[in-house]
Amino acid sequence: MLGYQLAAIAVLIIYLAIAAAAIYLLVLVIKALRKYINSKEVREEKQIVRKSLAEALRENRVRCKMTQEFVSETLGVSRQAVSKWENGTSDPSTSNLIALANLYGVSAEELLKSVEDNSRAKQSKNKEVKREEGES
Repeated sequence: MLGYQLAAIAVLIIYLAIAAAAIYLLVLVIKALRKYINSKEVREEKQIVRKSLAEALRENRVRCKMTQEFVSETLGVSRQAVSKWENGTSDPSTSNLIALANLYGVSAEELLKSVEDNSRAKQSKNKEVKREEGES
């Protein structure tokens, strides 16, 4: 009889441990979702920067009258990688960014500065729009 009671207590403890773990995971998921929701501005800013870097890369390539294929062969990457950089789907690594700047005849600093300037202009425009929406 005592053995059954001990087994029942052990099973109860296991169930309580599983329930506690499930509750803990639920709390972690809720915290992660709150953090994600609150990071909307950061995500929007990153999207603006990514798009403007893509625009800068495309503008420089077109200015130099180069094809994506030529750029990819020169850098030793796939044409799809260059396309992703120019569409804003992904960003080039630091070494590829420097190689792109050299290929386009500009410094990496100039390339990133144009991105920074575009980002600031778009951010101030977005803030004005949000203010106007709040007023109406």
